[in-house]
Amino acid sequence: MQLAFVLVEPKVPENVGAAARALCTMGFGELWLVNSDLHTRPEAHWLAHGSDHILDNARIFPDLAAVRNSVDLLMGTSAKPRHQRKDWHTPPRLREALATKGSSVATAALVFGREDRGLSNDELALCDLLTGIPMKVAYPSLNLAQSVMLYAWEMSGLSETKDSLSEPADENRLGALRGRLETLLPELDTPPAGKLSQWVFERLPLLSDRDIGFVHTLCSNVERVVESSSPAHSDSEDEPAG
Repeated sequence: MQLAFVLVEPKVPENVGAAARALCTMGFGELWLVNSDLHTRPEAHWLAHGSDHILDNARIFPDLAAVRNSVDLLMGTSAKPRHQRKDWHTPPRLREALATKGSSVATAALVFGREDRGLSNDELALCDLLTGIPMKVAYPSLNLAQSVMLYAWEMSGLSETKDSLSEPADENRLGALRGRLETLLPELDTPPAGKLSQWVFERLPLLSDRDIGFVHTLCSNVERVVESSSPAHSDSEDEPAG
């Protein structure tokens, strides 16, 4: 699994440089930025301290939706649960969830919001699950680079070199399963806004590699039943031989 750390519209170039240094010390190399060029500023390189290569190779995305389309699993940081979601996890619990993914996740991204206001509700809604650092007091909040350091330390055992990465087959990925369910659940008369769909998509990111494969098989079986019961399929069976 490749784990990328995403900074959404950071305000302070020094925070970007310090975040790069934190990633480098913990064995990570993927720094992605949303709508920002602060990694090119001298101030960022001043605090990078030997991590300039991470800044130089940072990937830039126009918005978080573009990041969503580039990964199998998107995780957003939030001070507290949002959208009445129950999938808010501490860093240790997040690491446990990632450790079970095996080959079902090729790339995952951990997203950090703006220093002054974090991630918007719409951006958090794009995320598969939410995570946060429990605080003893509401304020002061953690600095952006400090948050990146804490998560990088907690996730450090998951880092891998590119040579050790095994590319999973597309049809076995978590992202592919999400797409199948987004298509299949409406076919079962389960609107995306319904409670069943909400339950499914909140728990989907927590499935293990083995469970993801099982649900793929289940989807295949359901898809065959849906197709065989469709009017078009029934009509074709009733047509007489020519």
